[in-house]
Amino acid sequence: MAVRTILHYPDPRLREKARPVAEITPAIKQLVDDMAETMYAAPGVGLAATQIGEPHRIFVIDTANEDEPSQLRVFINPEIVQRDGEVTWEEGCLSFPGVVEEIDRASKVRVRAMDREGKVFELDADGLLAVAVQHELDHLEGVLMIDRMGALKKRIVDRKMRRRAETRASAR
Repeated sequence: MAVRTILHYPDPRLREKARPVAEITPAIKQLVDDMAETMYAAPGVGLAATQIGEPHRIFVIDTANEDEPSQLRVFINPEIVQRDGEVTWEEGCLSFPGVVEEIDRASKVRVRAMDREGKVFELDADGLLAVAVQHELDHLEGVLMIDRMGALKKRIVDRKMRRRAETRASAR
């Protein structure tokens, strides 16, 4: 396993749509393991393959509290098959370090996906898990949390992240 570099906005690779996984290969399993290690090292509750520059329809989520055992969930070729209700949730994102904003989401979702072994499953999710599923699925579509913000917040966050990127680039 390896910790991968997480892409930060405004990296254009974050806008690329992920491609479906045709088969579960050892390379895909290795990618899943690397994603989990990267997410835990960050630390975060979710990570999409596109956030590490891999164009595959995969994300991992673990919403367990620090004092609870890991609840790592792997979603390969995920799709939301049902949405219910509305919730506004304060979200952060590993691709937007230091940014936390209120985002409107469905309060409950049913997601269908494959696990690390290629077994198809459906999961009913609410609370943080439902929000995380929607957030990570957005990443696979090239949609970022900034796209779900109002115009003013979007401009502020865009400027902040572009300045951060410029500062980091000039420091190299």
